[in-house]
This record gives sequence, C-alpha cells and structure tokens, in this order.
Amino acid sequence: MPLAPELKEILACPKCKGSLEFHEERAEIHCPRCRLAFAIRDDIPVMLVDEARPLP
Repeated sequence: MPLAPELKEILACPKCKGSLEFHEERAEIHCPRCRLAFAIRDDIPVMLVDEARPLP
C-alpha cells in the first residue's frame, strides 16, 4: 500500500528537517541534503537517523 498523501506532506528529515524524496517502489525515503535513506517497513516509515543508511 502506498504512503498516504497526508503523511508525505508532513514528513521531514529528522536530522536536517528538510524535504524528502519518496521512492516507494524501493521502500525507501531519501533526504537529498543529508544523503540518507530511510526504510519503509510494513508501510511505516522508519525515520530514525541511527537506522538510516548513507546514500552513495
């Protein structure tokens, strides 16, 4: 199930508070400023900096 549009509107990067890019086909949310990828597990975004992976 895709993320709700209302959720996408209010989500921000937990580190820099910047805007995010949603890649639901890869089950990830990217912060282009911090170069971090946050996982989407069971249709729930895991917005924890400690669990994010760095983007190349």
